[in-house]
Amino acid sequence: MLKVLIKYCFMKKTEIFSNDLQDISNFARVLSHPARLSILQYLANCKSCISGDIADQLPLSRSTVSQHLAELKTLGLIQGTIEGLNVNYCLNIQIIRKYAAMMEEFLSQLIQTDINCNTQSQ
Repeated sequence: MLKVLIKYCFMKKTEIFSNDLQDISNFARVLSHPARLSILQYLANCKSCISGDIADQLPLSRSTVSQHLAELKTLGLIQGTIEGLNVNYCLNIQIIRKYAAMMEEFLSQLIQTDINCNTQSQ
């Protein structure tokens, strides 16, 4: 019992949740900024990998765009390869599909719940 308590005390708060919930939470956190959504939307609209500076397409500084690209790349939603002086960015469709399926499964569990929220006093 003491071992369990000690382990619990040194765990990050997020570690007490399942890996699936942690993955969904990370996905939602990365999508929670409109700049990152805009970057994903821009890449999707290009319909191909793009090279050059994405910052030219967004009303943000290069350093800000770079930080957002790093978040998207860390989660695997985009891929970036360096060719000479250019960086080519592309959506990682397999990873996006994986997270979309996880989110769909999670949300479908919520909407299938039969809840009566009638809180009026009787």
